[in-house]
Amino acid sequence: MVRLGAIQRKILILLAGGIALSLSHNPRRQFKILSHMAHEWSEVNRQSLERAIRSLYQSKLVDIREKSHGSIVMTLNHDGRKKVLFYKLDEMKIQRPKKWDCKWRIVIFDIPEDFKKAREAMRYHLQRLGFYKLQKSVFVFPYECQNEIEFLVEFYNLQPHVRQVIAEHIDNELHLKNIFKLR
Repeated sequence: MVRLGAIQRKILILLAGGIALSLSHNPRRQFKILSHMAHEWSEVNRQSLERAIRSLYQSKLVDIREKSHGSIVMTLNHDGRKKVLFYKLDEMKIQRPKKWDCKWRIVIFDIPEDFKKAREAMRYHLQRLGFYKLQKSVFVFPYECQNEIEFLVEFYNLQPHVRQVIAEHIDNELHLKNIFKLR
Protein backbone atom coordinates (compact mmCIF):
# COMPACT_ATOMS: atom_id res chain seq x y z
CA MET A 1 0.00 0.00 0.00
CA VAL A 2 1.45 3.31 -1.11
CA ARG A 3 0.85 6.40 1.07
CA LEU A 4 0.32 9.51 -1.01
CA GLY A 5 1.04 13.09 0.00
CA ALA A 6 -1.29 16.02 -0.71
CA ILE A 7 0.59 17.10 -3.84
CA GLN A 8 0.72 13.54 -5.20
CA ARG A 9 -3.05 13.29 -4.73
CA LYS A 10 -3.47 16.63 -6.55
CA ILE A 11 -1.39 15.33 -9.45
CA LEU A 12 -3.50 12.17 -9.67
CA ILE A 13 -6.68 14.27 -9.48
CA LEU A 14 -5.35 16.49 -12.28
CA LEU A 15 -4.57 13.43 -14.37
CA ALA A 16 -8.07 12.12 -13.69
CA GLY A 17 -9.41 15.55 -14.67
CA GLY A 18 -7.67 15.12 -18.00
CA ILE A 19 -9.38 11.77 -18.44
CA ALA A 20 -12.75 13.30 -17.46
CA LEU A 21 -12.15 16.16 -19.88
CA SER A 22 -11.52 13.75 -22.76
CA LEU A 23 -14.73 11.86 -21.95
CA SER A 24 -16.94 14.95 -21.59
CA HIS A 25 -18.72 16.24 -24.68
CA ASN A 26 -20.52 19.11 -22.93
CA PRO A 27 -18.62 22.44 -23.37
CA ARG A 28 -19.92 23.77 -20.03
CA ARG A 29 -18.70 20.70 -18.19
CA GLN A 30 -15.36 20.88 -20.01
CA PHE A 31 -14.93 24.52 -18.96
CA LYS A 32 -15.77 23.63 -15.35
CA ILE A 33 -13.26 20.76 -15.34
CA LEU A 34 -10.60 23.01 -16.85
CA SER A 35 -11.17 25.78 -14.30
CA HIS A 36 -10.92 23.30 -11.40
CA MET A 37 -7.74 21.84 -12.88
CA ALA A 38 -6.22 25.31 -13.36
CA HIS A 39 -6.99 26.22 -9.76
CA GLU A 40 -5.39 23.04 -8.40
CA TRP A 41 -2.37 23.48 -10.67
CA SER A 42 -1.79 27.10 -9.61
CA GLU A 43 -1.45 26.06 -5.96
CA VAL A 44 1.39 23.58 -6.58
CA ASN A 45 4.97 24.63 -5.75
CA ARG A 46 7.41 23.73 -8.59
CA GLN A 47 9.98 21.91 -6.38
CA SER A 48 7.27 20.05 -4.49
CA LEU A 49 5.70 19.11 -7.80
CA GLU A 50 8.94 17.60 -9.13
CA ARG A 51 9.49 15.64 -5.91
CA ALA A 52 5.89 14.41 -5.94
CA ILE A 53 6.07 13.32 -9.60
CA ARG A 54 9.35 11.48 -8.93
CA SER A 55 7.75 9.76 -5.94
CA LEU A 56 4.65 8.80 -7.94
CA TYR A 57 6.90 7.37 -10.64
CA GLN A 58 8.83 5.34 -8.03
CA SER A 59 5.56 4.09 -6.51
CA LYS A 60 4.50 2.93 -10.00
CA LEU A 61 1.21 4.90 -9.89
CA VAL A 62 2.42 7.12 -12.72
CA ASP A 63 4.51 6.20 -15.74
CA ILE A 64 6.74 8.94 -17.16
CA ARG A 65 8.24 8.67 -20.65
CA GLU A 66 10.24 11.17 -22.61
CA LYS A 67 9.46 11.31 -26.32
CA SER A 68 12.18 11.74 -28.96
CA HIS A 69 11.14 15.36 -29.66
CA GLY A 70 11.68 16.30 -25.98
CA SER A 71 8.10 16.25 -24.68
CA ILE A 72 7.32 14.24 -21.56
CA VAL A 73 4.28 11.99 -21.39
CA MET A 74 2.91 11.17 -17.94
CA THR A 75 0.29 8.40 -17.80
CA LEU A 76 -1.70 6.94 -14.96
CA ASN A 77 -1.20 3.20 -14.60
CA HIS A 78 -3.94 0.74 -13.63
CA ASP A 79 -3.50 1.10 -9.84
CA GLY A 80 -3.39 4.89 -10.04
CA ARG A 81 -6.54 4.98 -12.16
CA LYS A 82 -8.32 2.80 -9.63
CA LYS A 83 -7.19 5.00 -6.75
CA VAL A 84 -8.41 8.21 -8.36
CA LEU A 85 -11.51 7.16 -10.30
CA PHE A 86 -12.90 4.21 -8.37
CA TYR A 87 -15.07 6.01 -5.81
CA LYS A 88 -18.45 7.56 -6.36
CA LEU A 89 -19.07 9.34 -3.07
CA ASP A 90 -22.67 8.20 -2.55
CA GLU A 91 -22.01 4.66 -3.80
CA MET A 92 -18.74 4.04 -1.91
CA LYS A 93 -18.58 0.67 -0.16
CA ILE A 94 -15.87 -1.05 1.84
CA GLN A 95 -14.99 -4.59 0.77
CA ARG A 96 -15.52 -7.08 3.58
CA PRO A 97 -13.20 -10.06 3.39
CA LYS A 98 -14.46 -13.51 4.31
CA LYS A 99 -12.03 -13.73 7.22
CA TRP A 100 -11.50 -10.91 9.73
CA ASP A 101 -7.84 -10.01 10.44
CA CYS A 102 -8.63 -9.28 14.14
CA LYS A 103 -7.71 -5.59 13.80
CA TRP A 104 -9.89 -2.58 14.47
CA ARG A 105 -9.73 0.49 12.26
CA ILE A 106 -10.42 3.61 14.31
CA VAL A 107 -11.10 7.01 12.78
CA ILE A 108 -10.69 9.95 15.16
CA PHE A 109 -11.41 13.54 14.23
CA ASP A 110 -11.51 16.96 15.82
CA ILE A 111 -12.92 19.17 13.10
CA PRO A 112 -13.33 22.85 14.02
CA GLU A 113 -16.70 24.61 14.02
CA ASP A 114 -15.65 26.53 10.87
CA PHE A 115 -15.87 23.19 9.03
CA LYS A 116 -19.16 22.08 10.57
CA LYS A 117 -20.71 20.92 7.27
CA ALA A 118 -17.63 18.85 6.42
CA ARG A 119 -17.65 17.38 9.95
CA GLU A 120 -21.30 16.36 9.61
CA ALA A 121 -20.63 14.95 6.13
CA MET A 122 -17.73 12.91 7.52
CA ARG A 123 -19.97 11.49 10.26
CA TYR A 124 -22.68 10.74 7.72
CA HIS A 125 -20.32 8.87 5.38
CA LEU A 126 -18.68 6.89 8.19
CA GLN A 127 -22.08 5.74 9.46
CA ARG A 128 -23.29 4.98 5.91
CA LEU A 129 -20.15 2.89 5.35
CA GLY A 130 -21.00 0.83 8.43
CA PHE A 131 -18.69 2.32 11.06
CA TYR A 132 -19.80 2.11 14.68
CA LYS A 133 -19.74 5.36 16.65
CA LEU A 134 -17.70 4.83 19.84
CA GLN A 135 -17.89 8.50 20.78
CA LYS A 136 -19.07 11.65 19.02
CA SER A 137 -15.92 11.92 16.89
CA VAL A 138 -14.51 8.39 17.19
CA PHE A 139 -15.64 5.63 14.85
CA VAL A 140 -14.55 2.00 14.57
CA PHE A 141 -14.66 -0.56 11.77
CA PRO A 142 -13.22 -4.11 11.60
CA TYR A 143 -12.02 -4.17 7.99
CA GLU A 144 -9.36 -2.47 5.86
CA CYS A 145 -10.68 0.97 4.86
CA GLN A 146 -7.65 3.26 4.58
CA ASN A 147 -8.25 4.19 0.92
CA GLU A 148 -11.88 5.07 1.53
CA ILE A 149 -11.04 7.23 4.57
CA GLU A 150 -8.22 8.97 2.72
CA PHE A 151 -10.63 9.68 -0.12
CA LEU A 152 -13.16 11.25 2.27
CA VAL A 153 -10.47 13.25 4.07
CA GLU A 154 -9.10 14.55 0.78
CA PHE A 155 -12.54 15.20 -0.69
CA TYR A 156 -13.61 17.33 2.30
CA ASN A 157 -10.10 18.81 2.76
CA LEU A 158 -9.82 17.60 6.37
CA GLN A 159 -6.19 16.39 6.39
CA PRO A 160 -5.09 18.17 9.61
CA HIS A 161 -8.20 17.12 11.55
CA VAL A 162 -8.60 13.37 10.96
CA ARG A 163 -6.46 10.47 12.20
CA GLN A 164 -6.60 6.75 11.49
CA VAL A 165 -5.52 4.13 14.01
CA ILE A 166 -5.24 0.35 13.70
CA ALA A 167 -5.71 -1.45 17.02
CA GLU A 168 -5.50 -5.09 17.99
CA HIS A 169 -7.70 -4.79 21.08
CA ILE A 170 -10.52 -2.57 22.33
CA ASP A 171 -11.89 -2.98 25.86
CA ASN A 172 -15.48 -3.41 24.61
CA GLU A 173 -14.45 -5.85 21.88
CA LEU A 174 -17.15 -8.42 22.64
CA HIS A 175 -19.83 -5.79 22.16
CA LEU A 176 -18.23 -4.65 18.88
CA LYS A 177 -17.89 -8.24 17.63
CA ASN A 178 -21.64 -8.68 18.18
CA ILE A 179 -22.43 -5.46 16.34
CA PHE A 180 -20.30 -6.46 13.35
CA LYS A 181 -21.31 -10.14 13.61
CA LEU A 182 -17.70 -11.32 13.96
CA ARG A 183 -16.62 -14.62 15.48
